[in-house]
Amino acid sequence: MLGRFLLCLLVLGLFAGCAGYDGAGRIPVDARLVDVERTMGIPAMRWKEADGGETLVYPFGAMGYHTFFVRGDANGRFVSRENVLTTKHFARIQPGMTQEDVVRTLGPPVPAWTVYFKARDELVWEWRYCDDWNEPARFDVLFDGTSLRVRSTLASTERARNVFGSGDRRGWCGH
Repeated sequence: MLGRFLLCLLVLGLFAGCAGYDGAGRIPVDARLVDVERTMGIPAMRWKEADGGETLVYPFGAMGYHTFFVRGDANGRFVSRENVLTTKHFARIQPGMTQEDVVRTLGPPVPAWTVYFKARDELVWEWRYCDDWNEPARFDVLFDGTSLRVRSTLASTERARNVFGSGDRRGWCGH
């Protein structure tokens, strides 16, 4: 009986940990970016914005289902937190954009999935995300290998690509 109770507590603790893994529930409205870093850790990337503010980038999940951009104003106050691995953000990627433009829109790609295709002189960056139907998917940005500017994009589910074999993987996104 005690063993079952402890097992239930462990499972509930794991669910609670997964629910707040992005740190969002622990960022007070009046926080400063230093408070965000204390809560969420050191960002993978950061940059100054034209208005004097700053963006902190937090890729989360195994090979990233989410990448959070945390924005602060010119005084270092927390302004917003947003997952950028979404269809809305992917639609912002347009032919002719630079690699820096893409990173400032989506954050860094999964390094292990960056591939150069010599025959096409094409560099491909890839991100993993949960699509609008709660299914694991991949988003690719295809760059001209010489100019390093966006040629095109491609999105498809992992199931359609048969990445991990057939079968429904919607539970992996956990919405």
